[in-house]
Amino acid sequence: MNQNQNQNQNPNTIKNPKPAYEPQVKGPELNDRDRLNDILALEKYLTDSFNVSAREASHAGLHQDIMTVLNETHQCQYGMYELMFRKGHYKLEAEEQNKLDQSHQQFSGYSSQFPYPGTLVQ
Repeated sequence: MNQNQNQNQNPNTIKNPKPAYEPQVKGPELNDRDRLNDILALEKYLTDSFNVSAREASHAGLHQDIMTVLNETHQCQYGMYELMFRKGHYKLEAEEQNKLDQSHQQFSGYSSQFPYPGTLVQ
């Protein structure tokens, strides 16, 4: 790698390499990433819709059926995200431990405001 590429990479980035067959410059044709993005967007839309349906179902049997489908849809959505991450289409940024500790301390302090003390799962 040349020096410019090294400078542009964040050491806290967690990612997989993109597939070698994927072109550097995106053309108008659909590629695997486009198809996966489309499926992921559909799964997200379905989970949102099933969440509303489950919340508003008035019959216990219907509610249970919707919850089953909702759970399966969430699993499928997560599977699509995992596949895209493995193929290098998503990257994550690792957070510094001191920032995580600071946030944990901040939000742990809110537990004193809960109406039922001692019920917070640690």
